[in-house]
Amino acid sequence: MHPILFRVPLPVWTVPLLWVFLIAAGIAFAGAIGLFIAKNKPGAAAAGIAGIALAALASQFKEQTYTLGPLPIYSYGVMLGLSLVVGWYLTLGLAERDGLPKETMANCYVVTALAAVLGSRVLYILTNLDEFDSLGAMFDIRRGGLVAYGGFLGGFLGSYLFLRSHRIPLLPWADVAVPSLASGLMITRIGCYLFGCDFGRPLGENAPAWLKKLGTFPHWPEGTLDHGSGSPAWVQHVKERGLDPTAEASLAVHPTQIYEALVGAGLLALLLLARRRQKFRGEIFLLFTFSYGVCRYLLELLRDDAERGSIPPSLAEHVLLPAGLVVFAVGYMIGFSHVVRDGVLRKVTQALAFVPAIALYLALKPETFGASTTIQYSTSQAVALATGLAASIAFAVYYKAALDHPEQAMALNLPESPAAADRAADEDDNEDDEEDDDDRPGEKRGAPAKASDKPARAKRGGAKDEGRTTARERGAAAEAPDTTGEA
Repeated sequence: MHPILFRVPLPVWTVPLLWVFLIAAGIAFAGAIGLFIAKNKPGAAAAGIAGIALAALASQFKEQTYTLGPLPIYSYGVMLGLSLVVGWYLTLGLAERDGLPKETMANCYVVTALAAVLGSRVLYILTNLDEFDSLGAMFDIRRGGLVAYGGFLGGFLGSYLFLRSHRIPLLPWADVAVPSLASGLMITRIGCYLFGCDFGRPLGENAPAWLKKLGTFPHWPEGTLDHGSGSPAWVQHVKERGLDPTAEASLAVHPTQIYEALVGAGLLALLLLARRRQKFRGEIFLLFTFSYGVCRYLLELLRDDAERGSIPPSLAEHVLLPAGLVVFAVGYMIGFSHVVRDGVLRKVTQALAFVPAIALYLALKPETFGASTTIQYSTSQAVALATGLAASIAFAVYYKAALDHPEQAMALNLPESPAAADRAADEDDNEDDEEDDDDRPGEKRGAPAKASDKPARAKRGGAKDEGRTTARERGAAAEAPDTTGEA
């Protein structure tokens, strides 16, 4: 386990940050002008906003410089990049299979990925404001500092805004995008493990030796990073758990990064299997939202890092934590349990959904009231509860509608492109020409039309403009004599 995989050898060079941001702002403004000329107003607006933001950053860094030297390649950054590449191929492959426009979905993926990284960083900053001593530190994500739920919310918002501008429904895209979130969890949490962040509580004495080895994080050599003198677990254990500062490794803890990576792999398999029996658009997205909410809530019970943040209210541990599991059990009962078609089996699963809450209450209940521990939900636990319950309610509504109108529930409802409309018009014209030939059985195909046929053709053309008629009606109109004299 090491935060840096390798270093790229580069010459030492001092760069004024003012000019770096000004040049970047100039490029953004030039791109905005080009996009505006190309009549891409949403892209021009986004590039313009980016240019303004970069210009504002330039004023903040006008007296600062950055010394470029051997460039460290951080393990977390590599895993984050790998997850984006895997997600690209996975998402676009599923999108093409579902009949979504590939080029538009590719652009949407880029927007979603950027919004996800931004959202995950913003949520991390909001929950750890005391960690940053400068504006520049807030933008340094090479050493980690991202919250998975922030990425989920940021990516959702970015997708919604992009697809809305293209008049494409959100739910079909969400169904093909969430498998990449599961694969992203699987890969990026390995990066967290290599860096040593997002670790769990200390293991008990009776824990298996292999698990203790997995959950032990080293004391890095001095100077490995510009900040800190060891892995986050080692530093926290020295400060809060009395670990000897000369110790070469942290206490053995739950490797919650590995646990969540396994959760990501399991969710990926679950989502791909669920696609085979999907009944409505948005089902895969809602399934991921609820399932990850439950898993993340449980994982937070084992997490021990000090960077998670917390949200009121403060209640006794044996009350607050089981209450969250009750919320998920209620969510399952009103929503996802309806997938079980057998009534008796459904009631059994609904009853079993409350068992974890009861078991946790009994495990945490203190012997006396005065011995109870008061805690708060972590930021991720609060988001998991809110999104999980919302997903359950939405699933109940959409699932019922899907049973009543199955074909409509799986419709993509994509806007028709001009090229597709032209092709449809051409096909209609060809069908009409073939029907004209079929309506004259005594004539050879390709023979000159009689003058008496012209009004009938005009009449059929007018009917086509008003609405498509049946072949039988058009055939009868062709055989009837013209008594109106209208063209």
